[in-house]
Amino acid sequence: MRNHPVWGMTTAALSVSASAVLIGLSAVSPGTASFWRCVIALPPLLLVALRERRTAGAPARRATLYALLAGVFFAGDMLLWTQAIFEVGAGLSTVLVNLQVVLVPVLAWAVDRERMTRRFLACVPVMLLGVVLTAGLVGHAPSGPDPTWGTVHALLAAVCYSGFLFLLRRGGQGGPPVQPYLLVMASAAVVSLAVGVCWHGVDLAPGAASFGWLAAAAICAQVVGWLLVAVCSPELPSQLGAVLLLLTPIGSVLLGALVLGERPSPPQLAGCVLILAGAFALARRGNPRPAAKRGAALAAREDHLAG
Repeated sequence: MRNHPVWGMTTAALSVSASAVLIGLSAVSPGTASFWRCVIALPPLLLVALRERRTAGAPARRATLYALLAGVFFAGDMLLWTQAIFEVGAGLSTVLVNLQVVLVPVLAWAVDRERMTRRFLACVPVMLLGVVLTAGLVGHAPSGPDPTWGTVHALLAAVCYSGFLFLLRRGGQGGPPVQPYLLVMASAAVVSLAVGVCWHGVDLAPGAASFGWLAAAAICAQVVGWLLVAVCSPELPSQLGAVLLLLTPIGSVLLGALVLGERPSPPQLAGCVLILAGAFALARRGNPRPAAKRGAALAAREDHLAG
């Protein structure tokens, strides 16, 4: 997939889209869901990381530090977003967390001086409208027992999500991506356990049914989805990678129809079309590899300075 990063990110977004439904079916606390999703993913990821280490060597110290910090942000994203789903509903929480489509390119511009294209700036409002429509918010007031705190938690989750994506992409530039991603999951597991114990608790022995749903979420999101993001995002401009992840709400709508019997409304279908149109417009911008090469050169300079 590293040779076809656009298709890899598309597959990743659709795989991650299953997590919301699966976590909802597990009916566990945010800390329990976040902790077990990471822990279950560690054994298969370890096998892939060991194979990568034999062929590509160990990652640089810079990539290790980025991975550990990305795990902290990822744990924050999982804990806050799961809590927001229960407080404000899946629709609004999905819209707010997808503010990453703006925040990640802004981080790349501020830190790496990556230019934001006119095409991206033109497509962002269209795709954000698509996210709002796909989430089913048109004509409906925010649902949930605590919309105010749910909005706050979802916005904080968007910040953590953006930091995670930015560091994951940056850490994988110019080096083996799987080993740092394994460290991301290990770091996120530790942080999820530490924070979850103090916030709604962590169940270390969930029932068989809950564990099964969490295992399915871990395979879809952590083992397949985010691993593909770790491998493919360094090969893409930050703007295109962030946009392709907006396919996640579309996957959630489709999965809800297939698994839960939900029927998307005409505005939701229109939102899916807008997201797809924006993603297609940016995906056909040309060969994305020069952005990855610039990132690799930046990483090499950092390692040289560190040495």
